[in-house]
Amino acid sequence: MALKNSRIFMTVTSLLIGIAIVFGLSKLGNNSVGPIEQLLNSMQNTVHAIEQKGIIKEREQTRSEKLKWLKKYIYNINELKNPKLLFIGAFDNNAITNFKPILNLEDSLSMTFPLIHIYTAWGNKRDQEFPKKQVMDIKDLGSIPVITWEPWLTDFDQAEHPELRPTATRDKKGMTDVANGVYDFYLKTWALEAKKVRTPIIIRLAHEMNDPYRYPWGPQNNKPKEFVLAWKHIHDLFKNQGVTNIIWVWAPHPAYGYFNDYYPGPEYVDYVGTGTLNYGPVVNWGKWWSFDEILGNHYEELAAFKKPMMLTEFASLAYGGDRNKWYNDALRDIPIKYPLVKSLLIFHFDADNTTTLQVLNWNIINDKEILRTFKSNVAKWPDSLQMK
Repeated sequence: MALKNSRIFMTVTSLLIGIAIVFGLSKLGNNSVGPIEQLLNSMQNTVHAIEQKGIIKEREQTRSEKLKWLKKYIYNINELKNPKLLFIGAFDNNAITNFKPILNLEDSLSMTFPLIHIYTAWGNKRDQEFPKKQVMDIKDLGSIPVITWEPWLTDFDQAEHPELRPTATRDKKGMTDVANGVYDFYLKTWALEAKKVRTPIIIRLAHEMNDPYRYPWGPQNNKPKEFVLAWKHIHDLFKNQGVTNIIWVWAPHPAYGYFNDYYPGPEYVDYVGTGTLNYGPVVNWGKWWSFDEILGNHYEELAAFKKPMMLTEFASLAYGGDRNKWYNDALRDIPIKYPLVKSLLIFHFDADNTTTLQVLNWNIINDKEILRTFKSNVAKWPDSLQMK
């Protein structure tokens, strides 16, 4: 009863603070700057803290107990670099102010995720700084944060950083600028903030760097050796700043090859990552791809690097084939056919328009058949891979 009353009190308090913020913004309009803006931001942070406190208080005991086995990986990063188990985690696009959507997905799957995945971009906006709140929230929930860290160089404001090239030309050979230390002002600050949290952080840096169509750090703007030099520079910068809590995930696009050309070297990579998204015929370049076709066609090449592998975006759309069979085949085969896979991150995105003009829904939380398939297959994995 006391816990229930506490939750009610915190909810009402959050609501009142939220109303105050909205009222203050409506009154202040464009004049909300300087100390006033800081005050309103502080109020927003208070709402976030109250929400998160309620979620953690409600779940921390059960999560702490269920994730007791994870502590040896948290306290010894070398264990995390050479795991025996197969970790499951997730990203959810609705986990913005707190991670309740992730917890809801956990409940639906009857499991507790050791990994929670977020995305963040380079830049000088407030939401492009080191994501301390999210990382600390994940830490407080007992899990390990996974960050996809995207070098959008044009997001740095020219007026604030006149030393940078004009935005129109900034992406061309942008990785050379990174390698030459042009962005060290940002990287050093980020690295030192990452050091302070005192928990392992898994970083998927500049993913799909071999894709010539998608991201500006790709081959349309940078040669492979330029990307490699940039990667090494970032890695060495973290090391020189005394940051030792990072797991580095090198994640090329499986379909575009040239893996060896983009590989920074074994001392610079801890995991090899790869996305396994089945778009089906929704996209004009696609078809219904089985999981074996997506991963199996490239597994031996990626396995040659002799690193544990992470499925960084694991999901299938529903249109064009049997979605439940896709999940069944994938989850059945992973421990048998793909023994180097040691992490699987569910891509739980219900409003994805990053690839097509059409909004795509990758979610599984409302599909009872897939939830059953997921749970039953994971339960059949060998005991040596079970998260316990």
